[in-house]
Amino acid sequence: MALVKYNNNSISTISSAGQLASGSLVPIKTLTASSSSTLSFVDGSNDVVLDNTYPIYKFEFINIHPATADANFQFDTSDDGGSSYNTTKTTTSFRAKHKEDGSNTALEYRANADLSQGATYQTIAENLSTGNDDNGNGELYLFNPSSTTFVKHFLCRFTSYQHSEGGNQDQFTAGYINVTSDIDAVLFRFHTGNIDSGKIKLYGIKDS
Repeated sequence: MALVKYNNNSISTISSAGQLASGSLVPIKTLTASSSSTLSFVDGSNDVVLDNTYPIYKFEFINIHPATADANFQFDTSDDGGSSYNTTKTTTSFRAKHKEDGSNTALEYRANADLSQGATYQTIAENLSTGNDDNGNGELYLFNPSSTTFVKHFLCRFTSYQHSEGGNQDQFTAGYINVTSDIDAVLFRFHTGNIDSGKIKLYGIKDS
């Protein structure tokens, strides 16, 4: 077996690569909910960047707490600067769930949360609870939203306390926004009631 020898140049290269990776996630905007009906990110508004600056955008959901029990957390996108949110989407969704008492475990496709050429809001987390210590957290990636050639793919993972079941659920949602116009705004909401509290952070991913 050959002996691999490292020198100062090797270590220097490794260090530089690590710095590049850690710097590829660029913070853009943080929105904080306080009994908010919606939270929206619109390109060019309030320091939001959602254009061809980055090929991938990432949203992080932190301690999302609904005002109404059994509310579904949703998003939609706009290609007209936020004047309307009704882009056509085709999507899939599934989740794993587990009650606190160990019963009612399942891995299931969520037909109620998918869309087939639907021009409406996409559910990314179902049946959240209003308990004082209950919340939801996750992330959503949006790929190449400024493209005027391709449809726009997204994927999301969201974990939360489920009100009706009394336990954890881990929901996965993915699909594409079936338009070739540029997507320049994204809006988040619950299907009923307000976003009582929580934060949504937007990042750009460079060099990707």
